[in-house]
Amino acid sequence: MNTVLPFKIDRRRFLKASTITAGGFMLGTAWLPDLLAQPPRAPAPLRPDAFIHIGTDDVVTLIIHKPEVGQGTETSVAMLLAEELECDWSKVRTEFAPIDAAYGAMQGSVGSSGIRTSYDPMRRTGAAARMMLIQAAATQWGIDPVRCRAESSMVIDTETNNSLSYGSLAEAAALLEVPSDIVLKDPSQYRLLGKPMLRRDAPAKINGTATYGIDMNLPGMVYAVVARTPVPGGTLLSFDATASKAVPGVRDVFEIPQGVVVVADNTWAAISGRRVLEMQWDAGENATLSSVGISQRLAELVAQPGVVALDEGDANTVASNTAKTFEATYEVPYLAHAPMEPQNSVALVTADSCEIWTGTQMPGVAHLTAVQTSGLQPAQVKINTLYSGGGFGSRGGGPVVEESIEVAKKMLGTPVKLVWSREDDMLYDRYRPASVVHFKAGIDANGMPVSWTGRVSCSSFAGLRDGIDREAVAGLAEIPYEFAHKHFEYQEPGIKVATNYWRSVGHSQNTFFTESFIDELAGQANKDPVALRRELLANQPRMLGVLNLAAEKAGWDTPLPVGRFRGIAVVNCFGSYNAQVAEISLEQGEVRVHRVICAIDCGTVVNPAGVIQQAQSAIVYGLSAALRGSITFENGRVQQTNFHQYEPLRMKEMPVVEVHMVASNEVPTGIGEIATPAIAPAVTNAIFSATGNRIRKLPISLALAT
Repeated sequence: MNTVLPFKIDRRRFLKASTITAGGFMLGTAWLPDLLAQPPRAPAPLRPDAFIHIGTDDVVTLIIHKPEVGQGTETSVAMLLAEELECDWSKVRTEFAPIDAAYGAMQGSVGSSGIRTSYDPMRRTGAAARMMLIQAAATQWGIDPVRCRAESSMVIDTETNNSLSYGSLAEAAALLEVPSDIVLKDPSQYRLLGKPMLRRDAPAKINGTATYGIDMNLPGMVYAVVARTPVPGGTLLSFDATASKAVPGVRDVFEIPQGVVVVADNTWAAISGRRVLEMQWDAGENATLSSVGISQRLAELVAQPGVVALDEGDANTVASNTAKTFEATYEVPYLAHAPMEPQNSVALVTADSCEIWTGTQMPGVAHLTAVQTSGLQPAQVKINTLYSGGGFGSRGGGPVVEESIEVAKKMLGTPVKLVWSREDDMLYDRYRPASVVHFKAGIDANGMPVSWTGRVSCSSFAGLRDGIDREAVAGLAEIPYEFAHKHFEYQEPGIKVATNYWRSVGHSQNTFFTESFIDELAGQANKDPVALRRELLANQPRMLGVLNLAAEKAGWDTPLPVGRFRGIAVVNCFGSYNAQVAEISLEQGEVRVHRVICAIDCGTVVNPAGVIQQAQSAIVYGLSAALRGSITFENGRVQQTNFHQYEPLRMKEMPVVEVHMVASNEVPTGIGEIATPAIAPAVTNAIFSATGNRIRKLPISLALAT
């Protein structure tokens, strides 16, 4: 028999006994743009029954409340639970959580918060369950629980060596009170945490049995694609579906708020029907939108006063009284997320239910989207979270889920699979915003910078509060370098292009800005770039720690082979610290990155193998963008449609990446996005070392070409 016997622990009883909280997603806001900006509300308790199910066959099923979009959360969250539960890792199974208040008010994974918000709650949940199993065994034996220990899904009487399996104890344990004092293991006793563990999802992804959103199939399912406005903000005037309906396999063509839908027996028929669909659009105010015009608009704004984001000391006055000033302007383009799996969602809507199957970073937002779009009650809506082939901020549970439900409402009772093509994903993404910053530093008679002012113009993607998008100024409004006089201003440009979070969010552009400028200030001071950073980070021990580790492992003070050059950058991103040294050469006018030294301090490390994987992933992602990434507009239309025009790094171009972790007992602070921001400035600073020319505008390929 394989009946699952869940721990059934009353929420009120658990709240009395424990301080476990859901942490970072108790944010009291409905939409993704507010998630990172809002402070947490009072947290709700977690429940062991929500996370741990034990079968009579001793199989332990751990419910993973964070989506798996390739960042390894399925493995690391399972490790946290299993470590304290003392279960047999070989008999652990995992499932993704349904929508439930036990998993947080807005469950999902964003801002490298998965482990940061799970570390204590999951360990305490596992420990509470372990102590209850021990109590159940002690009661059955009629002995003091102190005589018992848990090991490998067994409770053992240490005096007699008698043992009982978890499966035989689960039902009795579920009836017990939660212990009033939850005792966590001493880290010296860890069997899993801190050890490099193989990914639990790796075998299924290798052998093809893993179910991604795009793999989902249901009996009787139809397939849909949407024809959308070719210009952002455009509106549909009319359409003629005659040719589309003549395509074999096309079932219907109709309008929804997002555009015109073609529904067919398969995806190819739907795409073919869309190709011959005749539509007339009003391009609206973006008809003349161009990248040249966007750049000009941003440059004009940083020349004007903006909303003050940071003001310490008297930077403007100090700068006017220094021996000289140094100014520089930097620019980055729009970027697509470009996950390998395009957006998709399967929806089944009936008169009284709505069910969704999708890969998403934010199941909570997907649920809210489904409730609002379907018009049903929350209890009538079910979200099935599947694997995602990358997200990087693009799978927030909004547009594609909304579209699939709009179609499914018209196809009542029939499951609908709505798929974005690669071209759709590129053309209708919500992009990382373009941004321009102008910096000015006051420099004393010794060449040392003593003040730093800046103005940045960047489209809001996290929402304005008091005229400022805090994510757009992330890394600027809390710049770590020791300047007594700092002043930064922000301008929202009002450009009507949809933007969103992109891996490392505001740090992705602002680290390029700040780390380029600090390198330039080192040149003004006639100092080594590492030496100046050390002086200005003297009161930032963790930031200084990764800087020194990266410099040491890279052999910063040792000569390089002829034709090789180094650059460095450092960042504090979501509370984790990262420094990178890039080693490059220039070959026929193109940059080749040979080696990247990456030093990371992310607090206590749960899975070292996962840290290495995510650092490598973040670096290749950031390097692809730095070298070639750019979304451009002409006459209101995006000019990039597929990977031939938005080219990622090729395997033969991938540098050797060496990852070094700082040993730390600090709380975990995340790793998924941390290594993305520093790679661009590390490479451009190395290019300056090679050529004497500063790259102040990305992508690098265009900068070198001009």
